[in-house]
Amino acid sequence: MNAGTLRGAVAGPAGRLETALDTPTDTAGGPRGLALLCHPHPLHGGTLDNKVVQTLARACVAQGYTALRLNFRGVGGSEGAWDEGRGEIDDAQAVLLAHRQAGQPLVIGGFSFGAYVATQLAARLADGRAPGGAAARLLLVGPAASRFDLAPVPEHTLVVHGEADDVVPLAAALDWARPQALPVVVVPGAGHFFHGQLPLLKTIVTRALQVPIDHP
Repeated sequence: MNAGTLRGAVAGPAGRLETALDTPTDTAGGPRGLALLCHPHPLHGGTLDNKVVQTLARACVAQGYTALRLNFRGVGGSEGAWDEGRGEIDDAQAVLLAHRQAGQPLVIGGFSFGAYVATQLAARLADGRAPGGAAARLLLVGPAASRFDLAPVPEHTLVVHGEADDVVPLAAALDWARPQALPVVVVPGAGHFFHGQLPLLKTIVTRALQVPIDHP
């Protein structure tokens, strides 16, 4: 993402997993917490360097969070092979467990397929299937509601979707959100990849992160 990005790797369930870590430099008393951010579909060019994921990372770092990205199995320097969304949740969990400190506030975010992984990992944390405690906030951009089984999410989740998304129709995101009475922020005219709208996306995410949450 920038010259200060720390590239690394952790041991995952299917082999080495490539990571990228960005740490805020101007926070008195240390970072506010950790933000784990998940990239779009591995078979359609998704990587940790995706521009939407980088935008999420920049917003999180600007708000005092350490931003952690990973390449799912079979992507970039990560070992293993595509597991149809099952093992990829395990990948995200392994990377999180390797980096999260005890009691550290957590944000989980994702774009498209990565939003699916984010919801499933957040559900594991919330019900104790994964250790460490629930996430304080979820950031979901263009969630792949028409293609994967997104888990229900807490009421303080941010969902952002493009009005003109031709990969995941806005209607699919609304159909998923409606039973949860979950608001969806719609960016007028934006497609799935938010071309020309990334500064606005960053602003939306930044504003959400500025709102305090009293409970996980």
